[in-house]
Parts: sequence; C-alpha cells; structure tokens
Amino acid sequence: MRNPLSKKIVEIQPSGIRKFFDVANEMKDAISLGVGEPDFDTPWRIREEGIFTLEKGKTFYTSNAGLKELRQEICRYLERKIHVSYDPVRETLITVGGSEAIDVGLRCMLDPGDEVLIPQPSYVSYLPCTVMADGVPVAVPLQAENEFRLTVEDLEKYTTERTKILIMPFPNNPTGSIMTKEDLEPVAEFVKEHDLYVMSDEIYSELTYGTQHVSIASLPGMRERTLVINGFSKGFAMTGWRLGYCCGPEALIEQMTKLHQFAIMCAPTNSQYAAVEGLRNCENEVEEMRKSYDQRRRFLMHEFARMGLECFEPFGAFYVFPSIREFGMSSEEFATRLLEEEKVAVVPGTAFGQCGEGFLRISYAYSLEDLKEALGRLENFIRKLRKEQE
Repeated sequence: MRNPLSKKIVEIQPSGIRKFFDVANEMKDAISLGVGEPDFDTPWRIREEGIFTLEKGKTFYTSNAGLKELRQEICRYLERKIHVSYDPVRETLITVGGSEAIDVGLRCMLDPGDEVLIPQPSYVSYLPCTVMADGVPVAVPLQAENEFRLTVEDLEKYTTERTKILIMPFPNNPTGSIMTKEDLEPVAEFVKEHDLYVMSDEIYSELTYGTQHVSIASLPGMRERTLVINGFSKGFAMTGWRLGYCCGPEALIEQMTKLHQFAIMCAPTNSQYAAVEGLRNCENEVEEMRKSYDQRRRFLMHEFARMGLECFEPFGAFYVFPSIREFGMSSEEFATRLLEEEKVAVVPGTAFGQCGEGFLRISYAYSLEDLKEALGRLENFIRKLRKEQE
C-alpha cells in the first residue's frame, strides 16, 4: 500500500508550544504559563450579541468575504487605529482567525522557490505555512541586544534575488518586542528598494504599553505593498470564536477570497455578528484588559530584577522572554526540569526558531495569583540551579 502522506507535511515538526502545556494539563497542581490565551471572558456585550443572533436564527452562510457590515466596521477601526483607509468590499476579507489569513496569503503570493524572510523568534505558523505554499522560508535571527527589533542590517544578510515577502511579526510573539515608527522607516525603504511585499501580522496591536502601535502599512509607499493581518482573539479575548481578517491590495484580496471560498466558504456567522458589536461598543473593555496585562507585565519585570534573571523589557503582546543562558543548559532542558521539579510549564525559546535558544517564553495572560505562585516556584528552581553551579 503506497504512503498516503506528502513528504512536505511529514517533514514539518509539530508545534513546540503545545508539548509542555499538554504534559502540564495532566499533572496535578501544575501551573501553565505556556499558552497565549487571554484569561478574561469575552466581553459581555459581544457574548450577548452572539446569543441574540442565535435566538434570531442568524445562522446561515454570509458572503464569502464576510458580512459587509463587519468589513465596514473593520475599515473604520483600521482608519482610527493605524490611519490607513481600505475599501470594505474590494480590499477586506474575513477569515477563520488570523492564522487562516497567513496561510491563504502565502499560498496566493508564492510561486515555487520564492523566498520568505521570517524574523525569528516569532509565531510558529509562518515557517510551515511557507513550506506548504512551496515557498522557501529564510530565518532572520533577531538579537536580544537590539531588543529583538528588526534592522536593515539584519535584512541585508538574508535578502536575495528570490526574496518576495517579508513577514513583520510585531508586536512580537514570543518576545513582546515592538517596532516604533523610527524603527519601521528604514525597513520600509529597504522593502521598496528591493521590490518586496510585506505580510504584517498585527494580532497584538491592541496590546502595547507606553506607546501606540504603528503599522508599516501607514508609511509612504507601503500600503500597496502590505497585507495587514489582524483578528479578535487577543485584544478582544475571542480565541474560541475563530475570527480574523486581512486588508490589502485589491488584486491580492480578490485571489485570497477565491481560495477562501473553495477551502472555507465563510468565517463563522455567529462570530461575525458578535465582532461587529465588539468593534462598535467594547473599546472600554479592551482598554481595561490592556491595563491589567500591563500591571502583570510590570510585576514580572520587577520580580525578574529582584531574582537576578536577565530580561529585556517588552512593550507589546502578553509575553516576556527571559534569558537563562547563565545556567549553561538548553532551553528545552531548563523547561523540562522546571516542569518536572516545580510543576511550572513554560515554552522553550527554540519553539520559535533556533535563535530562541537560551530563552524562555512566559505568558502573563494569567491571574496575578497564578503568576505569583509560579514565580515563587521559578525562584526556588533558580536558587537550586545557582547552588549546583557553586
């Protein structure tokens, strides 16, 4: 009997994020700081609208591109937030989470052999989606000394004649790093000079601290070169509703909608109606969640400093990325021992690319009580390791 599987899918490694979470899930009294999911309930207004649409029987297919009403609200939202205008009919597509937009976008943009620059550490889906689209993923290692920001010097080392797309994963998962307007401007000039396209994953755009999110699409000459991807999972605490969107050049959105039509038909109808309510009336709830994350972020940074654990200060998303290089073990080994000995699950930095070696991703999308307990256990573990080194 012939092998039913393609070589491409067999060679792709499973996500390193779930491994430690799955073990911790079966371990009594374990605390998991590994999964990037808000611990807040979806705002009540959004849930109420979801209930109302079910009661009214609004459970039929929407158009392939999504509810026109939702696309209009998204375009108003983006004009408010990133100061870029899009046409809700021709330049906007509603997807099943931001992840579908990444997958469909790459499949519609790449021919076999086209190269995609992927700054790492970064979200785990970019590389396998590139491979499945017959593209060539090219990792661009980001440096802790630069606070994991992308620079032109980084790009120059890895750009070739085959390079077509630059993925911009900011605010960043797993590091929490951001790109300011001053950081983005030279990158934008590089993109235009080398005739590249940008896939800007802005799923954490609502979660920045002390600074406003800036989209590379808002810079001169970049709107026509950029696919902006966002969604409702993180900022609106709607992970299980599975709703994302993308905006970009009409020619690209047209083809993405065609592929989405054949593969998905449309995003969940109930979720789309609920998201309209979220965009119109839940800005205060989103801001309250952001303030709570900021409080947790500052708490973690204070505790890391107190226990002498090196960590640059992140200003986006809800992750910290502390260095554990001083202990002379791999990220995988550190995370494994921490789980086995202290029952705390974190994610090794290598789950997000090899340049994440020597770091851990810790999510602070958890209650302060859980964070305090977990950090106490982490401190016990660090104290033990330092004694072993004496």
